[in-house]
Amino acid sequence: MHSESVIQQTVVFVKETLAHAEGGHDWWHIQRVWQLSKQIAASENADLFVVELGALLHDIADSKFHNGNEDTGPRMAREFLSSLGMDEQVIVHVEKIIYNISFKGGKESQQFKSPELDIVQDADRLDALGAVGIARTFNYGGFKNRELYNPDIQPNLNMSKEEYKNSTAPTLNHFYEKLLLLKDRMNTPTGKLLAEKRHRFMEEYLDQFYKEWNGEK
Repeated sequence: MHSESVIQQTVVFVKETLAHAEGGHDWWHIQRVWQLSKQIAASENADLFVVELGALLHDIADSKFHNGNEDTGPRMAREFLSSLGMDEQVIVHVEKIIYNISFKGGKESQQFKSPELDIVQDADRLDALGAVGIARTFNYGGFKNRELYNPDIQPNLNMSKEEYKNSTAPTLNHFYEKLLLLKDRMNTPTGKLLAEKRHRFMEEYLDQFYKEWNGEK
């Protein structure tokens, strides 16, 4: 099957699967990551077909919405790609991208590396930064009914994977426990460049947030 046909069928599958997803992990998140992945891949030596499939399927079943099960996404991707007759090598690579892409807390090390994963991971992390990243963060916090901010609850930068997954801390803590750490964890030159600008925007946002929280003029 022609690669372009596979990509278009994957787009249809993802749109249908995520039709009622939480706003920060819906089709539009996938679309942004997909486009960013192609932009980054233009400057990298990587298999663009695998990059596109990894980007499109990376959140097909985010563990946050599947009782913490990290196997659901890779399994769904495998079933879909197998139905299209994809090569086993491609399927395994996409599975590994899905399983290894997520930020799992400060102590968790990544178990797999590839240029394709580096690209999709950078694109996914970029969508967690800047103006869109802020909107997604507060949208998810509202979805989980979390406080916006509580100065009595300090960010925890030493969480284990399980502590990170089960945290119910105020939304603003997430900036310190994940978002502000991403700039220094980018993999590619393009990703690092794009992350700098979005990181600065978040720092400016936090400065303004605290001024307004404290009633400053």
